[in-house]
Amino acid sequence: MTELQDTTGGIDPVTFQIIKHRLFQVTDEAVTALKRTSGAPNTTEGHDLISALYTKDGGLLTGGFGYHHAYTGASQATKHIMEKFEGNINEGDMFLLNDPYTAALHAPDAYIISPVFYEGELRAWSATFVHVIDIGAVDPGGFSPHSTSVYHEGFQTPGIKFVEDGDVRQDVLDTFLNMSRDPDIVELDMRSQVAANNVAEERMCDLFEEYGTEKVETVSEALIDQSEEKLKQRLRELPDGQWEARQYMDSPVEDKTYKIKLTLTKEGDSLTFDFEGTSGQSEYGLNCAYWAAEGGVFAPLFPLMCHDITWNDGVINVVDVEAPEGTIVNAERPAPISLATTHSIHVCNNLSTLLCSKLLGSTDESKERSTAIWHGTHCQIMLQDRTGDQTMVKQLTDTMAGAGGARSFDDGVDIGGETANVVTRWGNVERHESEIPLIYLYRRSVEDSGGAGKYRGGVGHEYAVVPVDPDSFDEIDLVTFGRGIEVPQPLGIFGGYPGGTVDYSIFRDIDLQEYLSTFSPPDTDPDSVEREDARWGVFDLAVDDMFRIRFGGSGGYGDPLERDADDVAADVKEGKIDVETARTVYGVPVTKEGNFDGSVDDTRDRLYSERLEDADSYEQPIASADTEPTGFLIGEYVTVVADETSGDKYAACRNCETTFASVEDNWKESVVVSESPVSAAGRHRDTPDNYCLREFVCPECGTLLDTEVADRDDPPLLNTVL
Repeated sequence: MTELQDTTGGIDPVTFQIIKHRLFQVTDEAVTALKRTSGAPNTTEGHDLISALYTKDGGLLTGGFGYHHAYTGASQATKHIMEKFEGNINEGDMFLLNDPYTAALHAPDAYIISPVFYEGELRAWSATFVHVIDIGAVDPGGFSPHSTSVYHEGFQTPGIKFVEDGDVRQDVLDTFLNMSRDPDIVELDMRSQVAANNVAEERMCDLFEEYGTEKVETVSEALIDQSEEKLKQRLRELPDGQWEARQYMDSPVEDKTYKIKLTLTKEGDSLTFDFEGTSGQSEYGLNCAYWAAEGGVFAPLFPLMCHDITWNDGVINVVDVEAPEGTIVNAERPAPISLATTHSIHVCNNLSTLLCSKLLGSTDESKERSTAIWHGTHCQIMLQDRTGDQTMVKQLTDTMAGAGGARSFDDGVDIGGETANVVTRWGNVERHESEIPLIYLYRRSVEDSGGAGKYRGGVGHEYAVVPVDPDSFDEIDLVTFGRGIEVPQPLGIFGGYPGGTVDYSIFRDIDLQEYLSTFSPPDTDPDSVEREDARWGVFDLAVDDMFRIRFGGSGGYGDPLERDADDVAADVKEGKIDVETARTVYGVPVTKEGNFDGSVDDTRDRLYSERLEDADSYEQPIASADTEPTGFLIGEYVTVVADETSGDKYAACRNCETTFASVEDNWKESVVVSESPVSAAGRHRDTPDNYCLREFVCPECGTLLDTEVADRDDPPLLNTVL
């Protein structure tokens, strides 16, 4: 009992748990109020929002589910408001902030921050954010592919009083809406945030009334202390080490590719993420500011490493994020930033997912939390519909569907979301068609989009839309800002292959009746028509045009040659992988109907031999018989062993016990390394020649130890346990 009371601030355990769960309920109720008030599909269905509670000092206390990368930004926004409006923060006030160089992710993400007063004293803060549909940027919808300066990206404020003495300031609201192409839906979103904050304040005051401010604040402080200690304890159970991850982000408008590199160092009970080695900032809106990059790192860390820990400042206290100024993940004003959430921040999500998974993969006990990248590429589009004197700005929520990455024990979830928002969802076809003058021709899964592996990455989907009757609209514009077109983004882990690339296409002047000659969706694109690459810019969509997006799926886990052959056959039969990939990647000769068409053992033996045919003779640095296990891993197939005499540590193959190199060196330089076109990993993976699928193979047994999608000039990534 003494130990339990020490961890609860001296409050009896039952009362502690009641107050704790009441705090969770506050944010859940606030999210419900927000969604019921807003009419925007991105909010009500896509769940592109947060509602969170902060301490009276601005520290994160607890948050409702939404886009996790906004929790830390809202904390910074709250602290900024406290400083900026010191002496002018009163009961009934709320503040608006959407400046990305102050705290917001990008300008369309509007924070509304509310002080919580009880009996005349400031006791806490609540904060919400939603992605408002349009704030007057150079392109419709806030995502601005044509922006070359933050000054092109619409209304931005580093903090303004939005609600005063309980009433929305009409002058401020009018100023904000005056910049919007679709002010009605934006006003709904803004008022939904006010409603959510009102609910949070009311529920917090009820809690203070019932239990007293001292008990509630004591529980709040104890929750933060508990989270910090729980995460530190988890880290103390894992080995120290250093892990690297890297991703390439194509910028079609600049005809160049940016490199984002992230290194995780775990030492004792602390973590440091460092973006050293990342490319400089872009001339277009791919960039993000520091607070957004920090949030991008935390977004997957919360569910992967803190699934049973309250997400609050206690977690944040354990983690340090470093990002060099002037890089694409810490841009300097006035660099444009409007595409941050779909570009640089999302890459931060991807890399953090990989690095957290590599750390968790260092022991058998924790590796069940390891996963390949989920939903490596957001394919958001915006639509502007003009009819008479009315303009509507909308977006389809298909990008929220995502695809689940493969895990250490099972396949990824097909069309299964993303780690940065565990409750995101996509709206149904009927909802979209009821308010947008488009008709879906199909939504369907994409064969071979999931990365190969012992466990397959979840497949993504594709969809095609066409405008409805021309009398129902005057003009439709599509705004696109694609990435992941030339280099796959959903990377695999521990030998797993990457998922696919994405594609944006417009097919002009199609004969819709001929194309839809049967009741089933067509298996191919329209023939003999003009295909326009629609990856970047603003495109008009006429009645006889079809717009199609293909998503990239997710990454695989482990060596594909270890996948159960029956599972491969079932995947082929169900249209999740094709016959060629089954044979050349998985080593399973099978027909389209899922029937075996040759010997699996013979095919796999041949592929193992091909992996080793260019290998030099190999001599172990220490005989495996002279080592003993340490219980630590550097992935699914690389284990750490110790010299029985000296205690020196070595990396070794877990399958055949062959030793590679000291853990202080890069073990990848001691194994067989091959470089193939990325297309060797499956369909939809054609990349420029300077990129390769780099494979690291055990020189003795041929096990695929690790993979990288790499620029041929970049060195192998370091992953080691010290």
